[in-house]
Amino acid sequence: MVFPTAGIEVAIWVPPLVAFVISFFTSMGGVSGAFLLLPFQMSFLGYTAPSVSATNQLFNIVAIPSGVWRYVREGRMVWPLAWVVIIGTLPGVLIGAVVRVAWVPDPGSFRLFAALVLLYIGGKMGLDQIRSTKTSSPDAAEAGFRKRMQKHQNPLNGFESNSPLCIKRVSFRQIAYEFYGERYKFSTPGIFALSVVVGIVGGIYGIGGGAIIAPFFITVFGLPVYTVAGAALMGTFVTSIAGVAFYQGIAPLYPELSVAPDWSLGLLFGLGGAAGMYLGARCQKFVPAWFIKWMLCGIIFFTAVRYIVIFFK
Repeated sequence: MVFPTAGIEVAIWVPPLVAFVISFFTSMGGVSGAFLLLPFQMSFLGYTAPSVSATNQLFNIVAIPSGVWRYVREGRMVWPLAWVVIIGTLPGVLIGAVVRVAWVPDPGSFRLFAALVLLYIGGKMGLDQIRSTKTSSPDAAEAGFRKRMQKHQNPLNGFESNSPLCIKRVSFRQIAYEFYGERYKFSTPGIFALSVVVGIVGGIYGIGGGAIIAPFFITVFGLPVYTVAGAALMGTFVTSIAGVAFYQGIAPLYPELSVAPDWSLGLLFGLGGAAGMYLGARCQKFVPAWFIKWMLCGIIFFTAVRYIVIFFK
């Protein structure tokens, strides 16, 4: 099948299959998988135009709702956290879109930027795992959560009969909630400031920001992966809508560049990603947190190193 906007030709079954496999695993950690689809499109499909970022965000729009729906139905969506992320990353994504088109349209420079972003994400996750190995308390707590989630699952419909998550406090200074009796809290201004910065980087990279902010929730703020995944995906979904609309809107201003998303390719990726995210969110409770984190670390570092090698060649 020929995709004129992307300027590539690929079998119609390849995009949904690749997106399904990637999203199944990454959605368990609150990541849509767009950050891995980008190097796949650039390196394997040869899609290097600026519109690849918009196509990536189109994938998010189609794929993410199924995963978010699953987390909501299981009572594991921290809505106050999701809204702070949305409000912070939304303006950042728009700024990042302008930076992507105006200052980093060259695919060579963009590969190096993408590699640095991936190295940072992987480094944060790796440090979290090292700390967990030394203290063993974070993973022990998450293992307990996983057992309790499985124990209280309703066998008739697969959903929790009573929500395991309870919001305790929401203010401009702090948000607190309980998850299976464990209390967690974080600074509202801190999450907001982080979201703005992440939004800019995510807008440039074409991932909406969720793939970057999820590791921060786990490592810096100490929140369990079983509760941050839904909020991170929800934030990515909303900001991706703004990102696609913005890329489409500014496309006429750059007639010499391919800026608007490739809708056919993005929809194919999204359909596969939707199935993968739903199954990933459904299976997350059965997978140990340490496995999810190390899996993501390995994929991220492999992709980043490959990009750096290609850039310096």
